[in-house]
Amino acid sequence: MGLINNIKDAFNKAEFTVAPNKKLKTLSADFKKSFDLTLCFYKGATLADPELTLAALNKKTTKEVNSAADGLKIKGSMKVGDVEKLFDQQFGVTVQVKDKAGKTLVPNGITLGQAARGEY
Repeated sequence: MGLINNIKDAFNKAEFTVAPNKKLKTLSADFKKSFDLTLCFYKGATLADPELTLAALNKKTTKEVNSAADGLKIKGSMKVGDVEKLFDQQFGVTVQVKDKAGKTLVPNGITLGQAARGEY
């Protein structure tokens, strides 16, 4: 089933697009709708205020957030670690992908599709 599920993930229409002017809570909710996983934004070592946008987060962190970056598209076939790196490279923001309940970090070496199915 693993190979078949990986092929399904590659062709799955579920896609998540990041717009830098959206609030963090909206980005997290959209991510959950797309992948049934939790996306957590951090300001340093603590969770960022979900009411902030990526642009507003720039004023609250020592790390420079690139709020002018173009949107970012994420698919279920992408590895968790790659998604987290993309957020850092594209926007300069730290994120972690957690399970649906938002309690457990998902391993970086599996795809979002595998994580959504609990294959870890």
